[in-house]
Amino acid sequence: LEGMMAAAPCSLLLLALLCVAPAALAAPRTLVLLENVNIRETHSLFFRSLTDRGFDLTIRTADDPSLSLIKYGEFLYDNLIIFSPSVEDFGGNINVETISSFIDGGGSVLVATGSDIGDPLRELGSECGIEFDEEKTAVIDHHNYDISDPGQHTLIVADPENLLKAPTIVGKSELNPILFRGVGMVADPDNPLVLDILTGSSTSYSFFPDKPITQYPHAVGKNTLLIAGLQARNNARVVFSGSLDFFSDAFFNSAVQKASPDSTRYPKTGNYELALALSRWVFKEEGVLRVGAVSHHRVGEDTPPSAYTITDLVEYSIVIEKLSDGKWVPFDGDDIQLEFVRIDPFVRTFLKKNGGKYSVEFKLPDVYGVFQFKVDYNRLGYTHLYSTTQVSKRRHANDTGTGFASHFSIPVASLNIYMWGFFLH
Repeated sequence: LEGMMAAAPCSLLLLALLCVAPAALAAPRTLVLLENVNIRETHSLFFRSLTDRGFDLTIRTADDPSLSLIKYGEFLYDNLIIFSPSVEDFGGNINVETISSFIDGGGSVLVATGSDIGDPLRELGSECGIEFDEEKTAVIDHHNYDISDPGQHTLIVADPENLLKAPTIVGKSELNPILFRGVGMVADPDNPLVLDILTGSSTSYSFFPDKPITQYPHAVGKNTLLIAGLQARNNARVVFSGSLDFFSDAFFNSAVQKASPDSTRYPKTGNYELALALSRWVFKEEGVLRVGAVSHHRVGEDTPPSAYTITDLVEYSIVIEKLSDGKWVPFDGDDIQLEFVRIDPFVRTFLKKNGGKYSVEFKLPDVYGVFQFKVDYNRLGYTHLYSTTQVSKRRHANDTGTGFASHFSIPVASLNIYMWGFFLH
């Protein structure tokens, strides 16, 4: 019995470690759907970058009959990669509807297409506010093509200046020019959630490269999207690349130079760095925020009262953290606002960073009722941060009535006269 008692703490400790370990060591479960098995080799650097960061990759061909995203109502994966541009029918129980449900459930999706794009990916793009050009079309630019282009001017040299100004999404470092060969996209103008991550130049357009132009192209100039993204209202993220080649080892390692006089030759493209940044964002390694501790109280006190009184001087504070290299660290922002709201905001003020938290002191307005401390932070590239705390506010005990209710009080004498007149009628 003594030995069992001595072993019990060790057993409990082991049990606790076993319970915590899966959460601490859980690798993001990622389903990868390929056009063919060769893509595993031709795009090996990209896949290796994911496994090096701890991703658990399940690699299948897109028509594998055993495919499944959902089982018994639960998602089997956290992320989905589709490197199968021409797929016409997914295998198993995967289709556009299940992928849309996966996104609605908060899943992250990375899609790479090409000029041979099939209907399923076109339909998925449409669901996300992205419209692809027709099959067999390509982005063409007669002024910004690579020196190794075979003659159709579809091997595009994209200028990093055409990237979205969002370091959280595209990375913080300066990039070399980007190689792109594939299909063009345009964004739905009625969908404010679509992100123009990489656009063509003012001289680019999308059309059939082996046909004369007989009609206005689907996409022209900077409306031509090469890479697009979406962050849904539930914080699910999706990235569409019109080029599967963009993620290839060949494009990662290629030298790049525009076929124009006096152009600069770069020993390597910026594709690898951009692909890594995009994957970190879409798979929620970057740009993820959370709310920590929230507190409010009268200035000079430590705990919140059961109710505030009008004109109290209060202090509000909130801890905001961001995910960085798998760890939660303090977020650094200078544009976070607090609102003190009943129906409309009565107070709107900036929060100031104070150590590991953001705080502010302010005087409550001379109005009582039920209010909320509200932080609603929505910035490009970051998950939507929302925090509300409800409080009540009353008059001072010796207040004779200058607030909301006093405007609706009726003198007793006047009420009696009104009622007497009513009965006489």
